[in-house]
Amino acid sequence: MDHDGKKGEMIFMDKVELDKYSPLHKTGHTSKGDQRKWKIENLWYKADYMGYESLAEVLVSKLLDRSELSYPFVRYEPVQIEYKEQVISGCVSEDFLKKNEILIPVEKLYRQYMGESLAIRLTDFEEVTERIQYMVEQVERITEIEGFGKYITAMLEIDAFFVNEDRHTNNIAVIYNEKTQRYSLSPLFDQGLCIFADTSVDYPLELSYEACLEKIESKPFSMDFDIQLEAAEGLYGTQIDFNFNIEDVNAILDSVDGMYSEEICNRIRELLRYQIRKYSYLIKK
Repeated sequence: MDHDGKKGEMIFMDKVELDKYSPLHKTGHTSKGDQRKWKIENLWYKADYMGYESLAEVLVSKLLDRSELSYPFVRYEPVQIEYKEQVISGCVSEDFLKKNEILIPVEKLYRQYMGESLAIRLTDFEEVTERIQYMVEQVERITEIEGFGKYITAMLEIDAFFVNEDRHTNNIAVIYNEKTQRYSLSPLFDQGLCIFADTSVDYPLELSYEACLEKIESKPFSMDFDIQLEAAEGLYGTQIDFNFNIEDVNAILDSVDGMYSEEICNRIRELLRYQIRKYSYLIKK
């Protein structure tokens, strides 16, 4: 596979054969699934497991590429993975970690310094605003990163718009450089359980997007996307301008024609039409 670093774009093959590589299994940070991943040179491959996680990664990253966002994010491209006589839909991204860098989830970071769980500690605060402020203050104190509240707000805006059900405290992270011993913000990552991608357990395709919206719960500050989003924006302001429309969504779905069913694509179209109307204040005019 050839790739270049221009604007984070990659040139990829339609299919990649991974039989000679062993997948790296998930570490148990999420309650969902056991998605297979492969690290080959500077590239990460992920195979669908619960439904259409890779399509969610690709769609969200390509729509973020059409938006005004102050923070970097991981870009994904679709790929078909040949593994053990199976052809599996998946996605590929470049490794964003540089030499001497490691990714540290804020849950692990907090445990190292405080000796307790951050997720459990957040439940001690009654107000969502207090939970957000506490996380932000603790991360900034430990890492000396400035503006973590705005970063978290941008993340919650993306999660609310694309209904990401998997933003727990192990899915928010910072980068640590072991040589300089300094921390920095991580690119925004892990959108695989957006747009009701889990069709095997919680959001089967026979459920309408309206029924899925009634069922889904957010994390990590509230089970309601809008409550935690309103709290974060009240503290740190609006952080993103989405700059796309339903025609852009259709173009991306058309580009993966043959990898996913029309039923899947239609549900995503219906959902995002609704979200564009609902979060019109985040859409650049």
